Amino acid sequence: MPENEEPYRKHGDPRKYDSSFKGPIHNRGCTDIICCILFIIAVLGYIAVGILAWSQGDPRKVIYPTDSRGQFCGQAGTPLENKRLLFYFNIMKCASPMVLLSFQCPTTQMCVEKCPDRFMTLARNYYEDFEYYKNFCKEGVTNKMSIPEILSARLCPAMLTPSKPFTRRCFPALGSIGGVITVGNRTTFDDGRGNVRNAKDLVDGVTNATVVMEARQVVMKIFEDYTQSWYWILIGLVIAMVLSLLFIILMRFLGGIMVWIIIVAVIVVIGYGIFHCYMEYAHLKGEPGANVTLKELGFQTDFTVYLHVRQTWLAFMIILAIVEVIIILLLIFLRKRILIAIALIKEASRAIAHVMSSLFYPMFTFILLAIVIAYWAVTAVFLSTSNESIYKVVNESACEHSGLTCDPANYSTSDMKKQCPDSGCLFAFYGGETVYHKYLIGLQFYNVFLFFWCANFVTALGQMTLAGAFASYYWAFNKPDDVPTLPVFASLGRSLRYHTGTLAFGSLILSIIQIIRVLLEYLDHKLKGAQNKFAKFLLCCLKCCFWCLEKFVKFLNRNAYIMVAIYGKNFCTSARDAFFLLMRNVIRVAVVDKVTDFLLFLGKLLIVGLVGVFAFFFFSGRVKAFENTAPHLHYYWVPILTLVIGSYLIAHGFFSVYAMCVDTLFLCFCEDLERNDGSTERPYYMSSTIHEILWKVKAEDPSVSPAQRLQVEDSPIKKTQEKDNA
Repeated sequence: MPENEEPYRKHGDPRKYDSSFKGPIHNRGCTDIICCILFIIAVLGYIAVGILAWSQGDPRKVIYPTDSRGQFCGQAGTPLENKRLLFYFNIMKCASPMVLLSFQCPTTQMCVEKCPDRFMTLARNYYEDFEYYKNFCKEGVTNKMSIPEILSARLCPAMLTPSKPFTRRCFPALGSIGGVITVGNRTTFDDGRGNVRNAKDLVDGVTNATVVMEARQVVMKIFEDYTQSWYWILIGLVIAMVLSLLFIILMRFLGGIMVWIIIVAVIVVIGYGIFHCYMEYAHLKGEPGANVTLKELGFQTDFTVYLHVRQTWLAFMIILAIVEVIIILLLIFLRKRILIAIALIKEASRAIAHVMSSLFYPMFTFILLAIVIAYWAVTAVFLSTSNESIYKVVNESACEHSGLTCDPANYSTSDMKKQCPDSGCLFAFYGGETVYHKYLIGLQFYNVFLFFWCANFVTALGQMTLAGAFASYYWAFNKPDDVPTLPVFASLGRSLRYHTGTLAFGSLILSIIQIIRVLLEYLDHKLKGAQNKFAKFLLCCLKCCFWCLEKFVKFLNRNAYIMVAIYGKNFCTSARDAFFLLMRNVIRVAVVDKVTDFLLFLGKLLIVGLVGVFAFFFFSGRVKAFENTAPHLHYYWVPILTLVIGSYLIAHGFFSVYAMCVDTLFLCFCEDLERNDGSTERPYYMSSTIHEILWKVKAEDPSVSPAQRLQVEDSPIKKTQEKDNA
């Protein structure tokens, strides 16, 4: 067997010449019909789950605090509309460790207009100033009732302490005088039962009660920052879009120059980041508290605290320096390949110039993804809030019924109340025991899985559509005269009409892998406290393996969709053909395709860096010109991080068109080499430039036989080009 035929036996037979082949086949049939039907049924089920969740869920459970009766504080259109704050009868009951498990204090809670601002006890103020005290009692309390009767019925708290609202809940106004904890400037207080307590006794109760509330406060502050800066964020995203579009247009006319500008600019931007981190690190030298380590500082909800620590800037500087060195080393080792990749980008620019509508297709993908994400998020919120109010028996003394489920409507006449006279039936949490509530976790899992499936389907649709459009350009012999009208819309129509099942099949495989990775992350989170090192090692190996598998499947799916767009075959056949074609041209894949991806990644990195640096100086107030213009925020990193992520997604959307164009042209080129030989009878469809680029890669490959090198030098298109150059 000849040496140059050996790869073909290992990785399938090469394509043969077909005079009737003129690009993407129009006479094709539906593929992977079973998967298409399965996907339609799954989407219909997803819609049914959404309707069910919307009918059962109530997002008010997340927005408003809930009193002991399960009523929402501050809800518009209810008697509690003006009572926005939640008041705890005995905040010290929140010191129980069970609070951290049930997220509910075992004490009566009610909605009030204002938090108490003075020390009061029921015993002392029963005969004086009782009208003010009644603001923190249940309805129906009068001074005709005795104090023991009021306390046993849990109608009023035994005491009031000066409190302040925190995340719409009343917590004691704790302070410190000379290192001693105080409440309302007093170190002790009367608990209403004749006992004098220290103010520090309130600390544990307040701490446990705010475990969840601190996170909610951070979320509310972030939400407020978004309301203050949303228009500036939109302006920043528009700037990122304009920059991305400008880069794409300039690459059409100045491909080589723009790539070198991108490379130099990325190095300069990262270098400036290193310099800025060093200046901040040096500036904090000698500042009070600046030498605290990150480990000693721990987790802080106010992230600006970390910017006043030297170690933070040192870590940033080291990370940026490592990234800078890696990029420079890659550029040094890939300097010859970069020249080849630049030429391939120029060829891709010509293709995009003839299919300009492809630049705007990512907006369509973005809209579809936004719809999928919004549907998933809304359904998840409604599912998580579709539980019913669960009430539990709460008792200060020993009671056999304590913690059992109860009904507040008839609890006063129930046997549990008779056996435990001082007990109460209080709202505990949201749950349920119906069939719907038993399978609620399954519905949440279905929601997450369909989110992955639909999102991957939308991405796959974009890849196949662009692949079909660029393949139409490549296989047009007389460019651009033979390029079909509206190639993007024609390719989109073919993808949806014939290959919905293929798209669903490929995205299903990827979704299964992604959901397994989510489950592994969940197990890892649950086993963080485990001491079994073998289990941790096994879980780490599984996470690594499935991460690699996901990357491989994404790569295989992408090339399979290109083959489907060209030949119209099913997913498995197309994936096999694409894989074998790439293996027969593995050197070209490693040298050209991946180097081009690296250069496009640098372009995205540059846009993100420019937008991020501008956002940092604008929102942080470091530039005096922007001090009065920039909004005042709790966390200025919120809009900065949003802009960085948003600008990357926008840049990725535009540059993904280039990446898809390069991948499609590359596969078409490999097919062209196998189908044709460059003669008059079997001419190449590729341009002379791309032929020289990719054949040069093979000619420089040391594994190529002398006969193959001779074929390179004697190719008709090579001779034609040498004649033109002469």
